[in-house]
Amino acid sequence: MFSTTLRFLLIVGFSGGMFFRASAQTVPARVEPGLEKAVKWKWWAAPSDPKDWGLELPVLAHPTPNFPTAQPDASPSRADSYEVKRGDALILIGKKFGITVEQLKAFNGLTTTTIIVGQILKIPTPMEAKILVPEPPKAGKPAASLPPGPDSQVDNVLIQVFLDREQFSSGPIDGAAGLTFQKVLQLYQSGHEETKDSPMLMAKARAVVGDSFTTYRLKPEDFRFIAPPKAAKAVPAKPGEAKAKEKPAPAATPPPTFAELSSASMLAYRSPWEFVAERFHCDEAFLHSLNEKIKTAPLAGTEFRVPNVIPFEIERPLENPIQPAPDPRTPVTAAVLDYSLVAIYRGDTLVATMPMAVARPGLRGKDFWTIFEALPYPRLVTKQELTNPQRPASFLFGGSNPSPTPVPALPGETHLAAGPNNPAGIVWIKLGKANSTEPPLYGLHGTSIPDQMQMQASIGWLRVSNWDILRAARLLPVGTPLQWKNPAPSAPLPGPST
Repeated sequence: MFSTTLRFLLIVGFSGGMFFRASAQTVPARVEPGLEKAVKWKWWAAPSDPKDWGLELPVLAHPTPNFPTAQPDASPSRADSYEVKRGDALILIGKKFGITVEQLKAFNGLTTTTIIVGQILKIPTPMEAKILVPEPPKAGKPAASLPPGPDSQVDNVLIQVFLDREQFSSGPIDGAAGLTFQKVLQLYQSGHEETKDSPMLMAKARAVVGDSFTTYRLKPEDFRFIAPPKAAKAVPAKPGEAKAKEKPAPAATPPPTFAELSSASMLAYRSPWEFVAERFHCDEAFLHSLNEKIKTAPLAGTEFRVPNVIPFEIERPLENPIQPAPDPRTPVTAAVLDYSLVAIYRGDTLVATMPMAVARPGLRGKDFWTIFEALPYPRLVTKQELTNPQRPASFLFGGSNPSPTPVPALPGETHLAAGPNNPAGIVWIKLGKANSTEPPLYGLHGTSIPDQMQMQASIGWLRVSNWDILRAARLLPVGTPLQWKNPAPSAPLPGPST
């Protein structure tokens, strides 16, 4: 496991052929579940067989054309709109539906409390009402300052969906005004004069997106990409005891082990929730909050409320080449910004951004690199050789450099099958140093943990979400230069770097 803080520690890249520099920084203490030991091994990307993309669907003993949907609330039906009548006021309408004046104003885009007879007001659901107005800051902590723009979580969802449609991804949609969201919003506004202030931004977002949310009904064929739930272990009754009643399966899916990961024929989604969350570029916890009515394991026919993005369709085949041909009239370039964002330019225009995280703490690059071909449906392969044999402290801070004890490789290879839950995701874009004659062993790739990739270490190299890596592949021709635009370290660090 990694220590909580790395100071002047040299970490070898996952391919084992080049050193990367790590500055003094706090790094994830957690590792992606199932990879606690595997994160220390050398791994490389390899192609998979397209026929292995998808699981066999279970055969229903008694198929029925009508599938169950989410169970409705036991409470009476609730109107989603209200026509203003003589004598009405926002405070009276709010009391009627159990919401506040501020929530009504935010949900309807009102700047004053003035309403007129005949006006139609949209009424938020209880869940929408909860997220309409941010929670007050905790005592002793000032509220985070926001740039001019959205001022509530409902507005944030609309803007996140809008930016996502414009290919300016701020990560899984969750309605939170985090630092990445603010940074991406500022980058977008800097190149779009028509969105410089909040009213103009909101007007354009509403024109492009319409409603912030839409619905999705699970289809039977979706379960080709969802692993069946683990069977509950039966506990035999002791002699003389009555057979114990069977307990319901736990709501949370238990984390996988490495043995399970390395034996699977496809690393599929572990639950329908995970499938729907990734399809609609959504934080899984946020998806649960939007669908509190769904109390049991979702089946085919279950309807979800989801962000209104262009869906990521895992079932659509990826045919090589998935990258565009170079066009000298509009050259494409890319950059890594502050080790946290990938930016893609067409000519001088910024056309796409996506949050990025390194798979292992300390991986760094500098100057210019090159985009090579994209590998769809990658497997990850290892012989379990360590990437970072232990070196004594005298090597880190000067002095002798004794040779590390060699680590024997396994006689055969172990691999992680292709799938959306492969740590490399659904596409691996090969990267190499500019003008290098070495094979491009490094990669920009997807991830199995889009909402945790900033907090959990993994295997691979530079990772973005699966929906973003597919966008990147379709924007980046072979030969695209990738520049590292990162702040210079405050003091020189010992050891070699890329």
